[in-house]
Amino acid sequence: MKRPTSLRVRLLALTLVPLMLVAVALGAWRYTVAQSTAEEIFDRSLLATALAISRDVTVSGGDALTPATRDLLNDASGGEVFYHVTGPDGVYVTGYAYPPRPENAADAPILFGQGRYRGEEVRILQLVERTTLGNLTGDSRITVWQRTAEREAFARAQALRSLRTMGALLAVLAVLLWFGVARGLRPLTNLEAAIALRSPDDLTPIRRPVPPEVAGIVATLNQLIGQMRDSIAAHQAFISDAAHQLRNPATATLSLAQTARDAADPDERGRRLDALVEAARRSVRLTEQLLSLEKLRYATPETETPEIDLVSVIEEVCALEGAAALEAGLDFELFVEARALQVRMDSVHAGEAVKNLIDNARRHGGPDLRSIRVELARERTTAIVRIVDDGIGLSPDRADTALKRFGQIGPSSGSGLGLSIAEAIAKRYGGRLVIETAVKGTSISIQLPLSGTVPDDHCPSCP
Repeated sequence: MKRPTSLRVRLLALTLVPLMLVAVALGAWRYTVAQSTAEEIFDRSLLATALAISRDVTVSGGDALTPATRDLLNDASGGEVFYHVTGPDGVYVTGYAYPPRPENAADAPILFGQGRYRGEEVRILQLVERTTLGNLTGDSRITVWQRTAEREAFARAQALRSLRTMGALLAVLAVLLWFGVARGLRPLTNLEAAIALRSPDDLTPIRRPVPPEVAGIVATLNQLIGQMRDSIAAHQAFISDAAHQLRNPATATLSLAQTARDAADPDERGRRLDALVEAARRSVRLTEQLLSLEKLRYATPETETPEIDLVSVIEEVCALEGAAALEAGLDFELFVEARALQVRMDSVHAGEAVKNLIDNARRHGGPDLRSIRVELARERTTAIVRIVDDGIGLSPDRADTALKRFGQIGPSSGSGLGLSIAEAIAKRYGGRLVIETAVKGTSISIQLPLSGTVPDDHCPSCP
């Protein structure tokens, strides 16, 4: 797995990279501005040089330039300046013999343009003035030019100077950010140290003050700690209850085994062995229920939950439970209104839920219990498994007590886990367990969402 980038490095990159892009953009802008400034300054220098040459030519009659003007030619802004002067009659007067011509040549008193001189790019100025040389009066043309390389070097120097300044500022900023981020993250490192000092048994909420930016993380962590605390408490309560419930059957089984061993009469020994077998059966059933209840805490991912036909699963369960009910002298009936009920759930859980409800009816129906009826129906998008008996009855207002783990409405041979297991299974698969109002006896239904629409001619309430 790729190692995640340090938070400090991320913050540094997120801050400095945009600033570097801005610095590059500012450098380009500064280069453009420097070029424009150089053009303006150097063009003014060319104009001043041309005016000085025009003055000297007029004064001396074209014979010589003053020392000041010659110094200006050599030391003008942007480097050496070249010149060419023609008189009123267009005859060469002084300067370099072959001047470049601007690309945009035109008749104008002052004309700036670009051209080439001796293979180099040059900036050209043509100045046309009316002068008198000797006995001639007319327009004299002064052409001055200068290499553009000096101008570009000036612009680059200005841009580089700005970039160096911004680079130094960015370097200082990077150092400040590096140590500033470390100081800003100190509350997180302190929080890490505080958590590391905790013992595994300390599940109290974290109350250390933290910045608002990480308060949500701490709140989520406290919520997770609370859930872990509740889960551990639930496990401890379950283990305590299970130990308490298993102690009585284990004690009874041991007592029955001892009395069966000590019984001298064969008939008495047989009765006690039968009672021992029944006690062992109840212990096994209680253990199975406890294991089923605990397994429901660890849910299977929804993508791995199979789709089953609830009708076929319930028919198999009723075939076994019905035989036990008939052996106990009870009428047992399975009534199927729907031909198929496709639901997403584990078939073992489905059978366990119905088995617990049938067993609950047998154990809590009382002496007047005569029949148990299992109904399978569909109402729109819901599959319904209903167990109805004609025993002493359980009203909906006593449902809370009946649905509690190990909850008992009255004395019975049950463990008090049947209804709670059935309810947990129903909730696990998005359904619910409902204790319904009945004229006589008890009516309890498990209602589960269908995984698809199943056409059924025998279901009058189906769409």
